[in-house]
Amino acid sequence: MPLPISPRDLIGPMSPLGIPAPYPILACFKGLGFVTHMWFMHLWYAGLILAVVAYAFGGEHHRRWGARLAKQMPVIIAVGVNFGILALLFLQVAYYRAFYPATILMAWPWFSVFFGLTLAYYGVYLYELGIRHGTLTTLRRIIGWAAAAVFLVEGFLFANALSLMTNIGGWPSLWLNTSVAAAPLGTGLNTADPTLWPRWLMMFGLAVLTTSAYIVADTAFFAHDETDDYRRWAGGFALKVATAGVLCFAAFGSWYVFGTWSREVRAVMFGSPHVFLTALTAVSVGLPWLLILLGRRRLTGALAWAVVAAQVGVLTINALSRQIVQNLELAPFINLADEPVRMQWGATIMFLVLLVLGFVVLGWIIAKVVAVNRQAAHLGPEA
Repeated sequence: MPLPISPRDLIGPMSPLGIPAPYPILACFKGLGFVTHMWFMHLWYAGLILAVVAYAFGGEHHRRWGARLAKQMPVIIAVGVNFGILALLFLQVAYYRAFYPATILMAWPWFSVFFGLTLAYYGVYLYELGIRHGTLTTLRRIIGWAAAAVFLVEGFLFANALSLMTNIGGWPSLWLNTSVAAAPLGTGLNTADPTLWPRWLMMFGLAVLTTSAYIVADTAFFAHDETDDYRRWAGGFALKVATAGVLCFAAFGSWYVFGTWSREVRAVMFGSPHVFLTALTAVSVGLPWLLILLGRRRLTGALAWAVVAAQVGVLTINALSRQIVQNLELAPFINLADEPVRMQWGATIMFLVLLVLGFVVLGWIIAKVVAVNRQAAHLGPEA
């Protein structure tokens, strides 16, 4: 039976105000926000559950690492959320015609993201305070596990929203199945989309790899108060985590590419010149893994910078590939080049100034943390 409505009928109308800057500029800042957000978000998406498991079931060094990440997690979440706002802002501006209808169809799950994030944030604080002050009661352990689980669910809901945004062809059936008298209830999820599950799991593998890079950076820059035995152990542990991340990314990435891409997307991404980007996306995860393998016996500052740079490169390449695939999936319904541009110089200049200042402040904060950590290590336990 044919559906009584066309997918095009559910797409948002074009705004008469236009977009405030040309699409390439919006896409560039969307990608910048997404990459910086991913670096921190991956640590609460995959890193927190690994830290909770390590602290609960691991040996002495596993517990030390789990405690270290838990103590850093409140700051990591705060910074990651702020960078996530940057990515979400430009996503809404550039893709408003698809983003808003998609999140209306799943309004209640999407709205729950903000409540879940708030509860998980407080949960992380309670768990971290218990570790810091040696008062990790059974209740606080349960709260730590619950916070880690909530962040996994948050990732699933975000994957739903972003995949539903490009699954315009599936909107009519989802609307009919979750509406009363043609009014959407906002209870839909994109679970029928074959791209959802491999993308969600592929991103988890990428998050595990980011966590391994952070283990290297934390050990090299912040773990001056740890023993040499711990620092040697951290290199081997980082390699194990990186290996798990690469294998997970490869398995579910293959499922995503070869099992869910449409013929049109595959023709573009496997054709010239995009085939080189597709291949680079697949093999780029090997570079941070190789660097950790070669330097695992001695985690120096130079190695940490190299691993972090390599992983940022991995995230950037993945963001670029996803941007292209996203546009290809939307192309049958929305032509982004048709959007009228009404350049807003005042808002754009103010945004750029504040963005630069934000990065400067963040760099200053990190530098101060490193300096204080080194000073405490130099003074010894009596400090």
